[in-house]
Amino acid sequence: MELRRRVLLLPGQGAQRERMAAGLYGERAEFTGAMDAFFARLGAYGPPLRTAWLREAPNPAMDDAAVAQPLLLAVGYALGRSVSAAAGGPDLLLGHSVGELAAACLAGVFDAADVGGLAAARSRVLRDDAGRGGMLAVAGGPHELSPALGPGVAIAALNGPRQTVLAGPAEELTDTAERLRASGRIVRALRSDQAFHSPAMAGTALRFGAALAAFGPRAPRAGITVISSRTGAPLTVREARDPHFWGGQLAAPVRYWPALERLLATWGRRPGLLLLDGSPDGSLGAPARRHPAVREGASEVVPLLARGRDGGGPGDERAFAGAMDRLAGSGVTPR
Repeated sequence: MELRRRVLLLPGQGAQRERMAAGLYGERAEFTGAMDAFFARLGAYGPPLRTAWLREAPNPAMDDAAVAQPLLLAVGYALGRSVSAAAGGPDLLLGHSVGELAAACLAGVFDAADVGGLAAARSRVLRDDAGRGGMLAVAGGPHELSPALGPGVAIAALNGPRQTVLAGPAEELTDTAERLRASGRIVRALRSDQAFHSPAMAGTALRFGAALAAFGPRAPRAGITVISSRTGAPLTVREARDPHFWGGQLAAPVRYWPALERLLATWGRRPGLLLLDGSPDGSLGAPARRHPAVREGASEVVPLLARGRDGGGPGDERAFAGAMDRLAGSGVTPR
């Protein structure tokens, strides 16, 4: 049987949804335990955050980074623990934005007991953040879009060959969106009220890096590789141990597509990869589906969660169980 490597893809700001992965809560012991431990670690802030997570749509609180980012970190970590409990692994981890912090926890860069503390530290620096503004998803490459960018608006993420995210101050971002739409571009506002991954977050990034020093980051465990969406390359030991590498991510562009493309170019051909998409909106697996390694069948995208109306309910457990069945029948690398 062919051995296929497993890659866990973990989402960041903009991918959050009401009740994301909540259909696994109370159904999967590992997921439930990880989420309960996370909320307990937050003390008095834990119960209201849990309530916000489980609230049905519409829930405007999910646009607030102080709500969305801790939940994205916790859900990403809990999903990874659930995959490991059910099927072992994964072999490779790739997180988008705060999803990269979840990947670091799963890889042992930070202690499992520190997930709640990391979320609390991130929320604290964001409360005093001067980077308020917003983010836009735009169809087009960065070189095409750059001439239309207003003052303070920056390329914040490369999510696909022609999927770019912009971030910047609210007024300038609105003006930029109008120019792009007038030129025929498809523009969509993301669920963020801050200009993540732009120079506006530089001070916040420095404060977060200083806070992370107390957690003592270290090299990933042997046998697991983190592909960094900050660099687009495998995480080095030096980077892993540097708290300002993780803190600086807040102000640096997310190079998700270069990282994913490198993964697929390196390991995507036979026997290929199983890309476990942990995003509640399917956004992480979407660009991979257009890559030749996936189109030709050597590699495969496997959603871990239900989409649309089925997300956040019983559909999550069905999707997760189906993904674990797919792992069991695919000849994945044993762990």
